[in-house]
Amino acid sequence: MSYKIQKAAVLGSGVMGSGIAAHLANIGISTLLLDIAPKELTKDEEAKGLTLESSAVRNRFSNGALQKLLKQKPAPLAAKKNLALITAGNFEDDLVKLKDVDWIIEVIVENLEIKKGLFEKIDTVRRPGTIISSNTSGVSINAMAEGRSEDFQKHFLGTHFFNPPRYLKLLEVIPAITTKLEVVDFMQTFGENVLGKGVVIAKDTPNFIANRIGTYGLLVTMQEMVARNYSVGEVDSVTGPLIGRPKSATFRTLDVVGLDTFAHVAKNVYDQTTGEEQAVFEESPILNKMIENGWLGAKSGQGFFLKQGKEIHELNLSTLQYGPTKKLQTPSVELAKQTKGLANKVKTLVYANDRAGELLWNIFAPTLIYSAQLNGEIADDIVAIDNAMKWGFGWQQGPFELWDAIGVEKSIAKMEAEGREVPAFAKDLLAKGYSTFYTEIDGDLVYFNGTEYVKVPVNEKAIDLKRYKKKNGVIKSNAGASLVDLGDGVALLEFHSQSNAIGLDIIQMINFAIDEVEKNFKGLVIGNQGKNFCVGANLGMILMEAQDDNIFELDFVIKSFQQAMRRIKYSVKPVVAAPFSMTLGGGAEVCLPAAHIQASAETYMGLVEVGVGLIPGGGGNIGLYEKFIKGLPNGVEIDYQNIANKVFETIAMAKVSGSGEEARETNFLNFADGVSVNSDHLIFDAKQAAIALHDAGYVPPVKKPVKVVGAPGYGTLLLGAQGLYNSGMISDHDLKIAKKLAYVIAGGLVPYGTEVSEEYLLGLEKDAFLQLVADQKSQLRMQQMLVKGKPLRN
Repeated sequence: MSYKIQKAAVLGSGVMGSGIAAHLANIGISTLLLDIAPKELTKDEEAKGLTLESSAVRNRFSNGALQKLLKQKPAPLAAKKNLALITAGNFEDDLVKLKDVDWIIEVIVENLEIKKGLFEKIDTVRRPGTIISSNTSGVSINAMAEGRSEDFQKHFLGTHFFNPPRYLKLLEVIPAITTKLEVVDFMQTFGENVLGKGVVIAKDTPNFIANRIGTYGLLVTMQEMVARNYSVGEVDSVTGPLIGRPKSATFRTLDVVGLDTFAHVAKNVYDQTTGEEQAVFEESPILNKMIENGWLGAKSGQGFFLKQGKEIHELNLSTLQYGPTKKLQTPSVELAKQTKGLANKVKTLVYANDRAGELLWNIFAPTLIYSAQLNGEIADDIVAIDNAMKWGFGWQQGPFELWDAIGVEKSIAKMEAEGREVPAFAKDLLAKGYSTFYTEIDGDLVYFNGTEYVKVPVNEKAIDLKRYKKKNGVIKSNAGASLVDLGDGVALLEFHSQSNAIGLDIIQMINFAIDEVEKNFKGLVIGNQGKNFCVGANLGMILMEAQDDNIFELDFVIKSFQQAMRRIKYSVKPVVAAPFSMTLGGGAEVCLPAAHIQASAETYMGLVEVGVGLIPGGGGNIGLYEKFIKGLPNGVEIDYQNIANKVFETIAMAKVSGSGEEARETNFLNFADGVSVNSDHLIFDAKQAAIALHDAGYVPPVKKPVKVVGAPGYGTLLLGAQGLYNSGMISDHDLKIAKKLAYVIAGGLVPYGTEVSEEYLLGLEKDAFLQLVADQKSQLRMQQMLVKGKPLRN
């Protein structure tokens, strides 16, 4: 049987259920969101004359959840219009509608008997072949399947999303013993290719993979803190980014999760384990006291941390009073900060003979041993365990990758010297003569499976550029970018300067890439796998030249940038831009002239130059103006003033899209551009788009004049800015920037509807940019952004 999911139903409209429904809507799946029907009216409902039979009352919980989706931060919806794909309902009236859906996801209270009762009802209405799953974080999948029909059991499994579902990558798929293999395979493929998740297959054990190890690590950290008298802040100062973990580190993470929620997750393991493992998951007196006091973390306003005024204070666990947050300052911490590479940082810290080293060793050692003990029990291999921790908890290294980083042989020797019992799995690695859990063979990543190295399974759509370049080399490279042969006649231009900021080195490589591709390739992809696609031009270089009055040099740089963007636009072979994450300023300007944009679902795109006292200087103004025009349906009479107004507003307010889909609403993407839900597949998808354009007989755009709004339009554009200035909401310099921007977008003071050349508009843009960059107030704005990372309003 082949499976296809076009319609889904989410049962339970709490934060998690509504979040999953939003994620499904984001990828275009029509979703039914059901919850219980209320038993009592609210005072507001009574005042409106509603009864318990009114649909507005019966669907109160699910309708309320839909309204919350529009207000939540971070936004669960990639675009507000996606809400239209979710239909509210209730279990009593709408359960029969489950016969029309392809996937039913249960997200109700974590109680086995209540879940089984709902599944019994579902079994009577679902059609054979419909996939059913539970989003439980710890209730046994096999226990939930008991007593159901044979077809239900064959199509039932766990699908554990992590909160918030839109943003967290991990999806744990947990088969029951009765689940058909085809269903598991389908859900793994569907999860990766359609839901855009990193999927791991977990076994039906307490808390599955990520929560089992993550909770253990957090509890070990808490116990070590108490035993050796570290403060909350001291622990967090060395268990965050310094060791490749999220900024929330340990106790901020617990505050975000909620202390009551964390205690429930820990108890679930405690109830199902024995011996030394169970002892770690035993109830914490400190945690219980905090929960008793209502100090649950972020949701109650205080937990391990409390915001007092502008300062964040930490809880003293002895006095239960809050005080200034401390940081652990040791020689190893200072040395690690100066050390390059995460593996080297961690190695520097973990073997240090100071309080930071002792803390981290006493956290890492038991967690690594525990992970090795669970290999085979909670997952089939170490790859699933490592991926679960990276995708679910935001670790940069999974447990076995971390073990490789600190040295397996050295760490095991230290563990055994301390009397720790090291699992046979880890010792077998050394007995085989191997030194790491992972290595490379013939350019492929392999892992130790207990007896030998085997290849890490990889989705064909997931291209790892670092490993690909190592195996296949590059065509040409400089400090800013590399040109890579992606195969199948497509080349890739990869930015790799600091923050992927655009300077002359990247501009040089763009020109080289276009030359090479026009001669020898079908198309070009501009993409990379850094933290962000591109945060703009090299602001430090621009400020330095401006402060030295090197306007001639800046004139050359801007002209070169504009010309490179035009080469992208008019390339004989299709150029596909593959933006993701922050795609700001010059990053957006690289995308706008491309033949096609294949954006990641999480793309935050905008022309934000006004924030540093400038306007776009690489053709972004005309690029966005033309993108607006191209986005209009054929045959529609074009209102150029309306378009100019929107472009001016978008740039003047430095609007940044909240997603790839929202970038389409702001016209950085048009209807033909694509959005990749799985960021790991972005380069592959962009490559396929380049091939498709080439094979369809791609022809570059023809150079033609552009109609502008001229002098009348310029006056119209300035009305709003002048009004803000008159009311004291913007400064003299803000108004000056607005006037320069309006002049460029209007096309100068020509008559309305005048057709001007692209070169003319680029000249206006360059002149305005250079005038602003020479202004001391703009230079102060640039300096503030570079030094403090925040805009200056002067």
